[in-house]
Amino acid sequence: DVLLEVAGLTTGAIAFLAGHLVAIALYARNLRPLRWQADAPIAVGRLLIIPLLAFVFHADRAAAPGIALYATGLGAMAAMAWLSSFPRNWVSFGALLFAVSDLLIFARLGPLAGSIIPDLLVWPLYFGGQAMIAWGVAAALARRGGK
Repeated sequence: DVLLEVAGLTTGAIAFLAGHLVAIALYARNLRPLRWQADAPIAVGRLLIIPLLAFVFHADRAAAPGIALYATGLGAMAAMAWLSSFPRNWVSFGALLFAVSDLLIFARLGPLAGSIIPDLLVWPLYFGGQAMIAWGVAAALARRGGK
């Protein structure tokens, strides 16, 4: 968040994308036993819908492909959170709140331009999502002895 303010949107987005890649690696190392018929549609849906919405929401069509690239990392993070063995009610839901927060930022530049909705929801969804992810992962790893 600090990089967004001091170094600009591109640098901040790259830092966030790097964070998503770290989270994806963590979730991939901690996969639950998968029931593909039940789990795959939700994971694939997150992976596809999040970048699609980011692409459609952003009003600057020249920037939309870059936004969609970032959002693909965001969608992959949310998908892998769903597939991970971490508690879904904390980690997966937190990842979804994080994604909705970012989507509202993109929507603020498009269909929700001038709306108060992003101003009211972006920070609470972002903070709540991050807190839920951190709490769920830390508690699960502590129960497992840090593994």
